[in-house]
Amino acid sequence: MRALADPTRRAVFEQLARGGEVNVAELTRASGVTQGAISQHLKSLKLAGLVAERPQGRNVFYRATPDGLAPLLDWLSHYDAFWRDRFANLRDLLKEIDS
Repeated sequence: MRALADPTRRAVFEQLARGGEVNVAELTRASGVTQGAISQHLKSLKLAGLVAERPQGRNVFYRATPDGLAPLLDWLSHYDAFWRDRFANLRDLLKEIDS
């Protein structure tokens, strides 16, 4: 979760998730921040298991690895039942009020 807490890093991950493989230059053009900043964000995303890289000549192409989101999804799944119960209670309350 910490890797995606930064809005720029989250935007980089979202761009990679939507666009397939992209190199640093393309990410930099789309982000409005420096190439060094993008490289640091990619490093954090890679350490978190959210991004993989593929070198090709002088370029390195990055892609999102959604499997890295598994710990976040596991954590959120613990709260699924809680929110379902809350929404069911709210639905029942609203029906009662409308009656």
